[in-house]
Amino acid sequence: MPATAPNRVQAVSPVAADRGDAEFLAALGRHVREARERRGMARRAVSRSAGVSERYLAQLEGGEGNASVLLLRNVARALDVAMSELVDPREASVEQRLIRRFLEALPPHRLEDVLFRLMRDFGEDAAARRRRVALVGLRGAGKSTLGGALAATLRCPFVELDREIEAEAGLSLSEVFLLYGQAGYRRIERRCLERTIGAHAEMVMSVGGGIVSEPETYDLLLRQCYTVWVRASPDEHMARVVAQGDLRPMQGNAEAMADLRRILDAREPLYRKADATIDTTGDKPEQSLAKLSQALGA
Repeated sequence: MPATAPNRVQAVSPVAADRGDAEFLAALGRHVREARERRGMARRAVSRSAGVSERYLAQLEGGEGNASVLLLRNVARALDVAMSELVDPREASVEQRLIRRFLEALPPHRLEDVLFRLMRDFGEDAAARRRRVALVGLRGAGKSTLGGALAATLRCPFVELDREIEAEAGLSLSEVFLLYGQAGYRRIERRCLERTIGAHAEMVMSVGGGIVSEPETYDLLLRQCYTVWVRASPDEHMARVVAQGDLRPMQGNAEAMADLRRILDAREPLYRKADATIDTTGDKPEQSLAKLSQALGA
């Protein structure tokens, strides 16, 4: 027998084609009817809004009408649904339809944030991300104390990103800023964060309060780690910094407090992107650790 030509297109029988067309029209009609019923609209109201006859609409819903693209577009507009929702013959669950409508109703500037959160929380690496806990927030919130205690509880490494930056540069943080400037410091910070994440499948990490001001670096942290915003009142932030031995804020306390409040106000929307938030104001270390453990579900 002669070999079959490798790229020959198989012909579809007229019977199979007719059956496929009928199934498509039946599904299309069903989707139109379900959309109308969800909207609570009578067929007459839809026909008036779409500029089509009731008879046409009845035939369409019954799977008998061969809809033109323009008329179907008008019907979709009258029902306030995407045209693809009517045309696509694949069945969608109620949950899928609700999610689609929710996303369609969002303003464009919110879509990116919602997509990011869905990928972060339900993507392939969601389980791995939860094994890396990152504490964000301003200095004085208690990140180092809490991070060390949590790591000891979970029996995993505790990493302070600031110390990693100092180790790579061979300088203190203040010297890194003086020598390389803020842009240079942020580049080193990004490299250290990438290396630290790559080296630890499980860890607790504290990061500098300004990391949120560098979008790409902060997005990396949010994608790869379960982030917790450790916050406190401005007064408590200031008191803890002074208790750590840094008396510089006292040189102009009123001005320093005003600066601190401005920084908190500016960064709050960014800190709120974290997976969880705990407030350590007025807490003893063991109380804050209990809050942190509860936020992690540990």
